[in-house]
Amino acid sequence: MNHNITIIGDGAMATVCSILLHGNGHKITLWSAFPDYALQMSGCRENTKFLPGFSIPAGIKITSDYKIAFKNPDIIINAVPCQYLRGVWEKLSGDAPKGAIYVSVTKGIENNSLARPSEILKELLRTDEIVVFSGPNIAIELVQGLPATAVAACKNPQNAKIVQSAFSNSTFRVYTNQDTTGVEVAGAMKNVIAIAAGIIDGLKIGNNAKAALLTRGLVEISRLGVAMGAKPETFTGLAGLGDLVTTCISPHGRNRRLGELIGRGVNLDDAQKQICSVVEGVATTKSMLDLAQKLNVDMPITLAVHSIIFGQKPPQLAIRELMLREPKNEFEAPPTK
Repeated sequence: MNHNITIIGDGAMATVCSILLHGNGHKITLWSAFPDYALQMSGCRENTKFLPGFSIPAGIKITSDYKIAFKNPDIIINAVPCQYLRGVWEKLSGDAPKGAIYVSVTKGIENNSLARPSEILKELLRTDEIVVFSGPNIAIELVQGLPATAVAACKNPQNAKIVQSAFSNSTFRVYTNQDTTGVEVAGAMKNVIAIAAGIIDGLKIGNNAKAALLTRGLVEISRLGVAMGAKPETFTGLAGLGDLVTTCISPHGRNRRLGELIGRGVNLDDAQKQICSVVEGVATTKSMLDLAQKLNVDMPITLAVHSIIFGQKPPQLAIRELMLREPKNEFEAPPTK
C-alpha cells in the first residue's frame, strides 16, 4: 500500500527517509523550518549541508509551509534533533493532522525534562501511539542502498506493522516490537558510548580497549533502560547492540568523530564546529547523567565522558580512573547508591 508521507526536518536522516520512501512508491513531502534552505534544496535537488553528493528525486516535494506539509498525510515522520523537537512541534502541533500515524526517528533525551522524543510528541500531539523507528542506520549507507535493518516499535502493533511495510524493501529489512522505552533509551545512550569510542580512536589505544568499551557500555545502556521500565532483550537487538556497534565503528558517525577529535586534543567547541551538524550525544550525556542520578543507576563510562567533554578532564586520566575502579565480578549488580 502506498502512503502520503510528510517528513518534518531537513537533516541527513530526514533526507534519507524521503529518498528511501519515495523509492518505495510513496508520495513524499519534506518540510524544513528554514524557507531559504527549503528553496535551495528544491532548486538544486540536493541537501548540500547535511547530505551532499546525493540527488533528491524530483518527485519529492520540499517546502517550509506547514499547511502544504500537513495536506492529507497518513504518516508523519519526526526527524527534528532532540533538543529542538519541542520548539518545532509547539508551533506545529495545533495544525497537525489528528488521524495520521506519527513516527519518530529522533535519538536523544531532552535536557532538563529528561523526556524521550516520543514522550514530547505524545504530550504535544495528545496521542499514545507514536511509532519509534531506530536501528544501525548510518545515513550515507542507507542512501547508497546498502543492506540495513531497523526496528519499528509501538504499543499499537498494527501501527508498527504499517510503518514496517512502508519502509521495507529488498535492501532494508524492518522488524517490529512494542518496547518504545528500550528502543529510545538505546538510541540515545549509544551516542554517549560512541563519543567514548571516538576518544579511544583519537588516543590510538587499541581494539581491546574499544571492545571493552562496547561491552561495558552496553551494560550501562541496559542497566539504565531496565530501570526505566524497558525490556532487557531490547538491548541485545538491533536498536541496542546493533546500533551501538555501527555508531562506534563507522567513520561517518558524528558522535564517534567528535570523540576522535577530542581524543586528539581538540576542545569541544572546535570539534563541534568541524562537524558542522548536531552531535546529539553531547546534550544527551548531560541528560543521561541526570537520569542515572535520579534513578540511582551506576554509569561510570557516562560519568567519564561527561567529565571529559564538560569538565575538561584529560581523557588519559579518565580512562586510568575507569581501569582502577574497585575489582568486581563481571555480572555482579552494583550496589544501590
